[in-house]
Amino acid sequence: MQLPLGPEPRTLQLERIHAALIRAFGRIERGHDKRRDPVWTLVQGVIGAQTKTPISNASTDALLARFGSWEEVARADPALLLEMLGNQTFPSVAAERLKACLLAIMEERGAVDMRHLSNLPDDAAMEWLEALPGVGRKIAAGVMNTSIFARRQLVIDGHHRRVMQRAGLVPPRADTARAYSALMPLLPEEWTAADIDEHHLLVKRLGQVHCRPSRPHCDACPILGDCDTGTAIVPTR
Repeated sequence: MQLPLGPEPRTLQLERIHAALIRAFGRIERGHDKRRDPVWTLVQGVIGAQTKTPISNASTDALLARFGSWEEVARADPALLLEMLGNQTFPSVAAERLKACLLAIMEERGAVDMRHLSNLPDDAAMEWLEALPGVGRKIAAGVMNTSIFARRQLVIDGHHRRVMQRAGLVPPRADTARAYSALMPLLPEEWTAADIDEHHLLVKRLGQVHCRPSRPHCDACPILGDCDTGTAIVPTR
């Protein structure tokens, strides 16, 4: 008789980390009114590389207000797009990638419309998104998870990847795609899309406050007991 296997230890570790972060930072919940149209979410991601979220949000809203539709944004003069994206960290890259991405959607779909993704399985939808110019795993997961699609996909940014690497849940040299592949199977089955979104935001907050790139504040870290790196640096509290 084969005994049932117990819970995956790394999933339990992830659950403990999540609970500790809620105790440390409180709940971070995205209200339904904050879930935007998938195309808006895609645009915000494409133009937002290394730019603070409020700035990218404002730029995305400004584009739609100025041109009236995403099709007109796609057809816009590159110089005008560059001017409107001047607040982005890399405005020329943002303008080029945005135009290429929107035109690619129009060429396939006839309009800048991604409603068909709601009928696709997650893997197929992610694959379609990642085939677009300028769209990687982080942006694709953001569209699926944080928009009105609200799918069980995990967004991983630099902060999130660094924390999970130091905790021992992601290989040290893993890029975003490999980190995603390592973490997705570990997510508790009962977590909803909102839970996964909150988890990302909490881990991101930890990376901003304690788990800094060059000088992590391990002694005050709320997940010290579940972090391989932290326990090596600070063996006892």
